[in-house]
Amino acid sequence: MAVAQDVDMSFKIRDVVFKNPVLTASGTFGYADEFEDFTDVSSLGAVVTKAISMEPRPGNDHQRIFETYGGMINSIGLENVGIEKFVEEKLPVLKEKNIDFVVNLAGKTLDEYVSLAKVCEEHNIKAVELNISCPNVKSGCLEFGTDEVVLGRLVDSVRKVFAGCLIVKLTPNVTSIEKIAQASQQAGADAVSLINTVKALGIKLDFINGKFKKSTVQGGLSGRAIKPIALGAVSRVRQVVDIPIIGMGGIYSLFDMFEFFSAGADMIQIGTANFTHPDISGQLVCELKNFMAENGFSTLKELKDNLRGEY
Repeated sequence: MAVAQDVDMSFKIRDVVFKNPVLTASGTFGYADEFEDFTDVSSLGAVVTKAISMEPRPGNDHQRIFETYGGMINSIGLENVGIEKFVEEKLPVLKEKNIDFVVNLAGKTLDEYVSLAKVCEEHNIKAVELNISCPNVKSGCLEFGTDEVVLGRLVDSVRKVFAGCLIVKLTPNVTSIEKIAQASQQAGADAVSLINTVKALGIKLDFINGKFKKSTVQGGLSGRAIKPIALGAVSRVRQVVDIPIIGMGGIYSLFDMFEFFSAGADMIQIGTANFTHPDISGQLVCELKNFMAENGFSTLKELKDNLRGEY
């Protein structure tokens, strides 16, 4: 039986070796420092930053969060500090504290994505995730994520200026996520991450003085409710690409993680669970390490090979 110290949970994508397969999803973990009081951030495989755009974004001005059964709908609108402030203020902190990270990039145009990637290359950032699948902004993002030809041009253009690990984040809000994944690989992506949130509408009704009062939020559904959708998408994408898959959508426990490995994911991201359990990502790293040691799995590959099935 392996002892915990001997367990190898690492996974390599391109030239980047992630110490374990537990990442945090963009938009749910800030820029990492916000969670330092709750968990050992440096123990994570990586923190995926909030989406970074060329210019600062204030985000949406209406209601941003709507709680639902089994999840939540968010309509944040990619609020962020912008690339200039990120490299001046946030990046030095991540490096100083030895936090492994992936920078999530969100452009409005192909040229903006290329410019963002160039900045990352200039600052020796080792991994980026292209946010081409955000359902709650009015321009950019989702347009790239729903057209495999347009996406192919985008990924190819970014690949030419960025030498590091290039991840493409896929939307489930398409007819064929398989075609989008294939286009990503063919254009030069090193990995795909899926799924982003599911397009949804939240409605709250009150009946006051004989009249209905309605409030609504349109945005992206996340949490436990989307896990079966995410597992299905991972399974289908696994059948058509041979690059690594980072699975996400409704992961709250070790066995949720194992379900994604079984469906074909190589790594996972924790998203909505961070809001209610801010220590969950670090906790899952410990649980994974202990499970592997107690059950004789010395490498992550051994565990995943044992879990893989046919669907």
